[in-house]
Amino acid sequence: MVGTTNAANSAKQAAAKMHRRSRTGCFTCRLRRKKCDEGKPSCRACKHLGLKCEYKRPMWWSNNEQRRNQKEVIKNIIKRTKLNEKSTQGVAMSANTPPSLCHSMPTSDTFSDGIAITRAPSVDSQLSLDYNFNQVSTPDLYSSIAMPPPMFAPSFAHPGHFAPYEVDIKTESQMFIDDIPTRRDSTISTFSTYQAPPVIGHPFPTDNWIQQDYFESRRESFAEEPLDFQVFDFPHESFSPSHQATIQVEECDQHLLNHFIDKVLRLIFPILEANQHGSARSDVILPALESNKTYLHCCLSISALHLKATERIQGEQIDNDILKHRYATISELCEALNRDTDHAQILEATLGMIFFQCSVGRLDDCLPDVPWHQHFQAATSLIQKLELPAHLIALNGQPHSQPPFNMTLASWIDILGATMLGRTPVFADTYREKLIADSPSGLAELMGCEDRIMYLISEIACLEALKLEKMDEVQLCAHIKLLGEQISVSEPPPGTITHPFSSTGAIRPKQLSKNMTAVFRLAARIYLCSLVPDFDRTQGSIANLVSAFSDAMKYIPAGPDGFDRSLVWPLLIAGSVSLPNSGFRKMFAERCNRLGEASDFGSFGRIKELLKDVWQINDDNLAKGDKQSVHWRDTMRQKGWDFLLI
Repeated sequence: MVGTTNAANSAKQAAAKMHRRSRTGCFTCRLRRKKCDEGKPSCRACKHLGLKCEYKRPMWWSNNEQRRNQKEVIKNIIKRTKLNEKSTQGVAMSANTPPSLCHSMPTSDTFSDGIAITRAPSVDSQLSLDYNFNQVSTPDLYSSIAMPPPMFAPSFAHPGHFAPYEVDIKTESQMFIDDIPTRRDSTISTFSTYQAPPVIGHPFPTDNWIQQDYFESRRESFAEEPLDFQVFDFPHESFSPSHQATIQVEECDQHLLNHFIDKVLRLIFPILEANQHGSARSDVILPALESNKTYLHCCLSISALHLKATERIQGEQIDNDILKHRYATISELCEALNRDTDHAQILEATLGMIFFQCSVGRLDDCLPDVPWHQHFQAATSLIQKLELPAHLIALNGQPHSQPPFNMTLASWIDILGATMLGRTPVFADTYREKLIADSPSGLAELMGCEDRIMYLISEIACLEALKLEKMDEVQLCAHIKLLGEQISVSEPPPGTITHPFSSTGAIRPKQLSKNMTAVFRLAARIYLCSLVPDFDRTQGSIANLVSAFSDAMKYIPAGPDGFDRSLVWPLLIAGSVSLPNSGFRKMFAERCNRLGEASDFGSFGRIKELLKDVWQINDDNLAKGDKQSVHWRDTMRQKGWDFLLI
């Protein structure tokens, strides 16, 4: 009887799993690359926009030219719908109280369901972040009042690279005096971007399936190796170069938006930029700035923090800018969590709060903030609501599958963030299933390290969590040996690691990923060895690993346009066990010098100071004949540092 019950349950689970896999949404939403609620006879998105909702595979789906024409038809319908909405909004706006002087104007999405405009609360006088985070319905989220990775886009100084071209950003702002509208401005700012412009006689391909044909025909001219296209299932529709982004921002914040797009945007996702030129801008950042108000506030706070760090701006005004937008972001996140709506947009903004912040800021920043791991608790809840881990596992074995972009970003934060805290990654079971299936999650294309190595780092983090819970030493050593063998299996053949530039001087993204994976693999070995009972960093085997790490760094481009700031975690792991006469320290000092002032902020600046403190303590102990070494995590706790060093 029990066997029958178990079999029935297994059958139900298998049927449910197959049902989940079969739910792909209507073909209209799939063409627009939007999430579909699969409503019948018409989904909510198609119903709202007046589009034909098709669940049966249409004739135009299998033909690139017809698919492109269909997309243009849909775009025109959406434009007409939005124009009608805006004309309705204009009437509604004149009949309601305008927002206060320093609060963002509502976007068109605010009125999509016919909701009347109400006066938005000002946050100017609430800059202390004394917000009652306990009001949030999700348990233990934002209950108290810390940060992610710094990165530079690849340099275009090498011959053969695309030269930057310009993109226009339209900004709408309105000024109010005593809540009376006095002026409404619309300005267009031009910024450089790294995506290739159209070639004369070849109209720029606006759709990914055309991009692939176009770039594959020209790959030898700029990369000399195949490029990846359509790697991710992005949360927004891609922007074409002709798209003029309309971002609504207050006049007093215009300079922050300009600075973010001109200076900060290029620091984010450099590996993604190397793999897909312009993707970070057109697929991730600009669409979110245009459509996600919470994300916009997040980016404005990051912009202000970067201004303060790089241009040494001091005073109340810059701190108020940072805190105003930080508070607005957190407040709106909390309200959305309480409403239990807009999960995808909240997740996008929450990951931005975690990930962007360590690209900017200095170690001595003392403004109040929510620790990164409390943000990640909220992100975890949203990821589970959106069933992203199940979606990622469902892609196992599917050729040319596109992992959800936000799940890939969250996985990177989850795995390396777990090592910051000495805990098991939240989605460790998901990574284990992906490891067994040898299935990618897009980590290499987004951050540079091959998925398998990241899955193994997740396993090592799980083992460390068990060790901290007083795991039996015999079992511990057995697991260390097993994971060491798994790392050995991933070793590439000799000659795989080489310089990542082509004969024309262009970066070769696949070779760069191999080189970065080698660095992460060595750091993973060192991390695993550190779990051995009575670990001794003075042993020859550890010194050899650190020396091999330093040699591997020779194949990573250095300087402000290099990728050092994408390797913060492995640099921390290897550097923390390096000895006074180690070649690592000379290598690290040289690369800091090449980075210049950029080595003083973001996660790189933080590990630079952390390693200095760890070295001072451990070198003093070693000089006294004491081989006992302090762990970098203990040094962070002692100093009250709560950073995400990735």
